[in-house]
Amino acid sequence: QVHLVESGGGSVQAGGSLRLSCETITYSINCMGWFRQAPGKEREGVATMDSTALTSYLDSVKGRFTISKDNAKKTLYLQMNSLTPEDTAMYYCAARGGSCFWNADYFPDWGHGTQVTVSS
Repeated sequence: QVHLVESGGGSVQAGGSLRLSCETITYSINCMGWFRQAPGKEREGVATMDSTALTSYLDSVKGRFTISKDNAKKTLYLQMNSLTPEDTAMYYCAARGGSCFWNADYFPDWGHGTQVTVSS
């Protein structure tokens, strides 16, 4: 099992920025990603990155969010710019040993989440 710990969430006004971090003790995984879940909505994929640094983004965050990782620190990041109230959600880091998928059901390992709240 992969241990994941998110941090960096908070409350910002629309147009602001936040950077989420996900620290992992074990980094022998192929795909890591960020997912989010807003109240009353299903969990959705936001961004993924595999071991080759291939990335994928939810259409609504393209150009605003950037996923990256620091292998030395075993940390995954999500830089979020130009935030809107629609980005308000609990953000989760997830990992899996195989290829990246957009479906949260394919990720066996999850962090506890970090809340992002964007006010208008």
